[in-house]
Amino acid sequence: MRSSAQRTMKPAPGPARPLERADGATVGIIANPVSARDIRRVVANAASLQLAERVNIVLRTLAALGACGVRHVLMMPDREGLRPMLLRHLARERASAERVADWPELDWLDMPVTARVHDTFRAARLLREAGVAAIVVLGGDGTHRAVVRECGQVPIAGLSTGTNNAYPEMREATMAGLAVGLYATGRLPAAQALAFNKRLDVTLNPDADAARHDIALVDVAIAREHYIGAKALWKADSLAALYLAFAEPEAIGLSAIGGLLAPVGRREPGGLNVELEPTEGDPQIAAAPLFALHAPIAPGLLRPVPVHGWQRLADGQATRVRQRAGVVALDGEREITFGPDDVLTVTLRERAFRSIDVTACLRYAAANGLLRDIHTRALPAPLAPLAPGTACASISPAPPTPSRRSA
Repeated sequence: MRSSAQRTMKPAPGPARPLERADGATVGIIANPVSARDIRRVVANAASLQLAERVNIVLRTLAALGACGVRHVLMMPDREGLRPMLLRHLARERASAERVADWPELDWLDMPVTARVHDTFRAARLLREAGVAAIVVLGGDGTHRAVVRECGQVPIAGLSTGTNNAYPEMREATMAGLAVGLYATGRLPAAQALAFNKRLDVTLNPDADAARHDIALVDVAIAREHYIGAKALWKADSLAALYLAFAEPEAIGLSAIGGLLAPVGRREPGGLNVELEPTEGDPQIAAAPLFALHAPIAPGLLRPVPVHGWQRLADGQATRVRQRAGVVALDGEREITFGPDDVLTVTLRERAFRSIDVTACLRYAAANGLLRDIHTRALPAPLAPLAPGTACASISPAPPTPSRRSA
């Protein structure tokens, strides 16, 4: 085993496909070791995820991947202590496992570690170039955005471990690992296993030679500020406008404003634009708030938000931001500043990137008996249907329990 060995990754040309390995497919893992630790957790009295629990999530994912026949995993390194703790626990699990072969071989990407978002950019790019079958992501909206920006057509599977988790759904890592493993080893067709997702493209000065481009998976927020400062955006009174790829009513974060106003599903066509301040000379935006909407913009943090108007966003149609100056926050984090001489546009893109549809994968696996004998692929014959009116002989009705009164 070379579980602690570090190997240099050489770029592989062409679209991302599973590595040609004799011992099975390769899956990538990007685990943000510091997600759910920003200022929003402090002001909202929300708990943060400890490093040991992140290690446990990765271990459960590895166990499920190994059970499906995935023999190789590439992971992003860190300097927060996740790597040595994971290796220590993995060695213990391998020593006590009945079948050591069930655990995949774990290698680490050969890359510098800066403890910044650039680590995620670089890791996603290296995994794409290495041709992994899929990438499992541990983090919040910001981490998933960073991965999607660089992963190309490699599908991702999100595990929610961040502060605001509108994009990654709350899901047990074991079940996500099973879905990824079945897809990576070729047991599931892409048409059944993958789902397309929407994305918001943000462009500053699109007609200039030095135009700046970025993306968001859930929300683009325009704030009435002139500097970036702390990345996390959590003050509702600074919001001027929102652009949402989807807005589900049970979500937390800025997208909750749209979700509690005019919900848009993540698989539903179109998006949503919400204006939170009047725009001078624009008759489409009310000068006075239509009403104040109470929304949970962070865990445990509900704030009234003045709503001046809203409209749907269409696929591929660039919408110019009405505000003349401010800060742009992408998935809850300030990233771009703009002024009166700048042109800022937001464009909704449908079918922009692919993700593993865990529910669809497991439903297909159940319907086709994929987990009945996962190592030999020898599927047992389906049970013969019972004739109408036939009782199950192996199950006898339990005798009635005497009541206290009859006793």
